[in-house]
Parts: sequence; structure tokens; C-alpha cells
Amino acid sequence: MRLQEIGAAIRKARQANGLTQADLAAAAGLSRTTLNRLENGLFPDLGVKKADAILEQLGMQLAVRPATRTTQPDFIAMACASVSVSFRNTLTPDELVHALLSGRPAPGKEAHFVALLEEAPPALLRGLIAQVGKWGKPGKVETNVRKIARALDVSLKSERWRKIV
Repeated sequence: MRLQEIGAAIRKARQANGLTQADLAAAAGLSRTTLNRLENGLFPDLGVKKADAILEQLGMQLAVRPATRTTQPDFIAMACASVSVSFRNTLTPDELVHALLSGRPAPGKEAHFVALLEEAPPALLRGLIAQVGKWGKPGKVETNVRKIARALDVSLKSERWRKIV
């Protein structure tokens, strides 16, 4: 499970309980900024004690269970493998997810994103956007793909892109 999945689950539970980020953060002993970054998939790491404090306020808990096999393709892993073959340094799944949720490619990995946006098959990009999009606000990843493309001067005008975003 990725931290972004936990953040999305926390946002959903917080909203279902009618709590603001400020309310939940105060009750869990965290800053609102930390909670906001967690919910938006931008927090780099969260300790078990902090996660437990947040989840306790929502009537939830962390659980350890055997990993389940999924029949769904892992578009994040496929995208990272696809764009890293031509480069000495690989693009990590965390770097890719963070970039798609923040709209900013990882420093030094701009060429990886150019390769992704220009060379990846449309089905891979659609799957990647859908997979990461589950952890953010609706439409956020599509907006961020456009933002990254503009920043890297990658054209989004081709027919191929209209089918993706």
C-alpha cells in the first residue's frame, strides 16, 4: 500500500465525519499543513505513530495482513520501467506519483517525463492517470500532466493526447 492510498482514505473518512483538516490535525497533534500534504499524496513519509494518531480520531486503525495479488496492471511500475531504459538513473515509483500529484517532475528527472509524455503508449498513459488519479481530487492528475507538459515544452496538441487527458 502506498502512502497516497492512506492519504486518500483519510480524506474520505475525514469528510464523511464532517471534520475540517484543522479539526482533525489538532485532535491528532499534527499541523494542518502536514495533514493537507498527506491527503494530497505529497507527504514523503509518515511514521506509524502519526498515522495511528490520525486514524484513531477517525475510528480507523492500521492493520497488517497478507498482501493480496491483484489482476490489475501496475501502470506506475510499467511507466517507470518504460521511461528508465534510456537513462542511467531510474525514475522511481515514488518520484512518478509525487510528480503526477504535485504537477512538478522530480529534479534531475525531467528527461524521464519528456520520454513518458512523448513516447509512452496512450494506453499506458491512460492507465497511469487513472491509477494515480484515485489518490487525488478528481481531475487533478490530468491537470498536472498538462502542467508538466507545459513546463517541459511537450506538445499536448496531437490526437494521441486528446484521447488520454
